Amino acid sequence: MTVSEFKNYFREQLSELYTPSEREELFYIFAKDILNKDKFEIRRLENLEPEISQQSAFYNHLLQLKLGKPYQQILGESEFFGLKFFVNEHVLIPRPETEEMLELAIGKISNLKSQTLNLKILDIGTGSGIIPIVLKKHFPNAEISAIDYSEKALEVARKNAEFHQTDINFIHQNYLENKLMATYDVIISNPPYIGIDEVHEISDSVKDFEPHSALFSPTSDALIFYRKIAEDAQKHLSENGMIFLEINQKLGKETLQLFKDFPESKLVKDLSGNDRFVFAANQSFNPSRI
Repeated sequence: MTVSEFKNYFREQLSELYTPSEREELFYIFAKDILNKDKFEIRRLENLEPEISQQSAFYNHLLQLKLGKPYQQILGESEFFGLKFFVNEHVLIPRPETEEMLELAIGKISNLKSQTLNLKILDIGTGSGIIPIVLKKHFPNAEISAIDYSEKALEVARKNAEFHQTDINFIHQNYLENKLMATYDVIISNPPYIGIDEVHEISDSVKDFEPHSALFSPTSDALIFYRKIAEDAQKHLSENGMIFLEINQKLGKETLQLFKDFPESKLVKDLSGNDRFVFAANQSFNPSRI
């Protein structure tokens, strides 16, 4: 089969699972990985017949896609904040909303940095380590710790940190069952926040291939992590400290209410207009700048 024939076969086999534009994008993502050529070169070489090993890779990737497996897991990597990160079945695939939270955080932390020389940052539920690694890239002198109860997830996080040459203090710990010991200038988290009653709303590809412990609240209380973060922050957030949280869009007001005792607390929408983040701080900021 030539590249052009593979492309047509690829489109045909995935016609019931993906839109035409999605099939087009997926083909070039896999072709780039297998052929080690960019999209422009691939288009020029549509009459090329790939090597047997490359053809086998195409068929294997296609089979996994038809089973619903996310393409990032098939490739073993995902792009986030313009950087490459390793992923597998033990960690969540990075979402655009988390990029939005980091953009918000980086902007606000930059202001805090001028007031605090040695920033201490804590990421709760780090997964693949994308949040602390991106923050370390932007604030190389910060002391960053990252907690996760899954040792398998932390293996991925450590691999990513080594790949990006970032020094992160990864901690294997069940956050809900342990107390914080230090004080932090920034607490940031994208914890499990999907309620048990929302399971039916989650796509099969997510339910079947991504870790449930990183998606779903461990109890019937979908706000359990946020309650503990709010409680811990009262004692372990520095005088000018800040909190950044990705949240369940259906529980925006309820989540915000947990942080009402902070001098500043605000519900922030994502680019789709959904309640997606809570920002809280131990000092007041101009809301128009958030």
